Amino acid sequence: MHAPRTRVQRRPVHGVLLLDKPLGLSSNQALQKVKWLLRAEKAGHTGTLDPLATGVLPLCFGAATKFSQIHLDADKTYETTVRLGQKTSTGDAEGEVIESRPVTCTVGQLVEVLDRFMGPISQVPPMYSALKKDGKPLYEYARDGESVEREARQVVIHDLDLLSFDLQGEQPHLCLLVRCSKGTYIRTLGEDIGEALGCGGHLTRLRRVATGPFDANQCITLEALEAATETERQDRLLPVQTLLQDHTLVSLDAEGAGRFLSGVRRRGAWPNNPSVAVFGPAPGARAETSDRVLLGSGHTDGGELIPGRLLSPIEIQQILET
Repeated sequence: MHAPRTRVQRRPVHGVLLLDKPLGLSSNQALQKVKWLLRAEKAGHTGTLDPLATGVLPLCFGAATKFSQIHLDADKTYETTVRLGQKTSTGDAEGEVIESRPVTCTVGQLVEVLDRFMGPISQVPPMYSALKKDGKPLYEYARDGESVEREARQVVIHDLDLLSFDLQGEQPHLCLLVRCSKGTYIRTLGEDIGEALGCGGHLTRLRRVATGPFDANQCITLEALEAATETERQDRLLPVQTLLQDHTLVSLDAEGAGRFLSGVRRRGAWPNNPSVAVFGPAPGARAETSDRVLLGSGHTDGGELIPGRLLSPIEIQQILET
């Protein structure tokens, strides 16, 4: 006989938690575990990591989910190991080896090939990816043994550093540090580098060490979060405005804040700016005693402040209460 399941009493939680995603969990599985630990009502993440990958996974709760798209678009930094001489069905260690070739390249050839992958490059997304074709993820086609045509996409490799390598051992490999634009498939990059070296390759390790302004040193592991008290878990949350660090601050008075939260444009002496974070007194608070709180984001154009993503008065009140 099964013991009755404990019902978790959900509560409003607002903020960002930086998780060091463990090996073997999908991003959504990690998110659901943390959501349960925080007893949060609403949650989302800022871009997936494969189960094989570990590292920085910003998790957004409550009002922070309104700004998660910003970090989907952020540059990412990865540490990865490419096993040379073997191609797999998935491009990583989870797949079957489908081809083996000797590794005959020299150090000079390796450096020349890596230089070729710097800057803007074209990538064909892998079949084992969550990218959708006709509403169906590519990995579902791949599991059915199908291969569908994928359009190449342009991405940018900002930095490609060779951390270490072994070209002549029993398991020849490269360890790379990659800083890249959004949408870059590191598995595809590893496979393409292997092909350019004439021996093929696949990823055996992938760790995201930074995304946007967040790095691995700021993260907490799932194990540590599970061992923490509820108060300690709450203390790990960063404020919602952490997601808007590269936005220009705009401050409004009480009247302006009320109109902004109603979606009304405001006129002012603001220079044109595509990204602003708007602060003001909390709705209903006395302006002289109220702290400045985040109201939302927007942009300024032609002397107008144009609302974008807005917090609700209820969300603002809940943030102030915690």
